Amino acid sequence: MKLCYIFGAGEPSLPSSPPPRGEVLVIAADGGYPLAVQAFGRPDLAVGDFDSLGHIPTDVPTLLHPAEKDDTDLALAAEAAIERGATELYIYAALGGRLDHTLANLQLIASLAARGIRATLIGADGVAVTALFSGQCAAFSPRLGTFSVFAHGGPCEGVTLSGVKYPLADAALTPDRPLGISNEFLGERATVSLLFGTLLLFYSINDGDMPRVFQDKT
Repeated sequence: MKLCYIFGAGEPSLPSSPPPRGEVLVIAADGGYPLAVQAFGRPDLAVGDFDSLGHIPTDVPTLLHPAEKDDTDLALAAEAAIERGATELYIYAALGGRLDHTLANLQLIASLAARGIRATLIGADGVAVTALFSGQCAAFSPRLGTFSVFAHGGPCEGVTLSGVKYPLADAALTPDRPLGISNEFLGERATVSLLFGTLLLFYSINDGDMPRVFQDKT
């Protein structure tokens, strides 16, 4: 697994305890450049049209794209990470700010999950969103707090939640009913899995403790 940290230009967020500089790939998406510098000294790569940043960085390699394009700068940064071997993406400053960009970022991580790339959006105050695709499971270490799950893009089938206040077993969720909102962790190991569809999982990270996502073999 190769881990990449990507910094966007949404509501600012930073890793609480970033790994050593040489252990991860660091990419700035346009206006996320200052956050990448703040977290790691400098990114490995800067990507975008740089209209938000206002200038093209000269101290790091850049991938310059035209302002009129079909993808967001964050989506282009994610593709650059994948081309460089990344299989797991932590995407900071990608929640809050413009609501349409937040929605675009949710669509982005859902599409990445379908390709086998795990991507987590991390916003202010430790709010995180991960997408699960058909047959995947997320296992949480013991913790407290709330979390929510939402069907994305269509129905989800075989949704199972265990180790939580409101468990589900082989349930169906649809995008037009928020049945999975405001569940609670109980301080024990918890799992979220589904057989078919795409599930968006909202939760809070504890000191960078992300859930383990894997293909469910049960």
